[in-house]
Amino acid sequence: MRSRWKQGLLALPSVGFSMLPKLACPACWPAYAGLLTSIGLGFLISAVYLFPLTVAFLALALGAMVFKARARHGYKPFLLGMVAASGVLMGKFVWEATPIMYGGVGLLVISSLWNTWPRRDGPNQEASCSDCNREEIQRSI
Repeated sequence: MRSRWKQGLLALPSVGFSMLPKLACPACWPAYAGLLTSIGLGFLISAVYLFPLTVAFLALALGAMVFKARARHGYKPFLLGMVAASGVLMGKFVWEATPIMYGGVGLLVISSLWNTWPRRDGPNQEASCSDCNREEIQRSI
């Protein structure tokens, strides 16, 4: 009996993951609003809480970009992310301009991808361990 309960519990993340594409569906938003309201989180939908939540999530994204920025591509992706975050905030809450807001979201995605893209080093790359081992073998001969 317990193993069935545990197996059912283990299936919950996969069910939740399969529902993720439905988050973009505009027809599903009333269902999500009803679900949030039924568990007492309906207040999150109001505009009063939307601004601080947006600022908090944008700050989290920018904090992730600035974390160890020197080891990646420097501060250029972070600066692009700052422009993008200000575009999102201004487009959504100040000017109420949807194209500016979506442009800011697009720039934020681009800056995040730029920040996480592997860095290509030039010809001054450090020698790899296989090169060091090869040199040591040649010296010993």
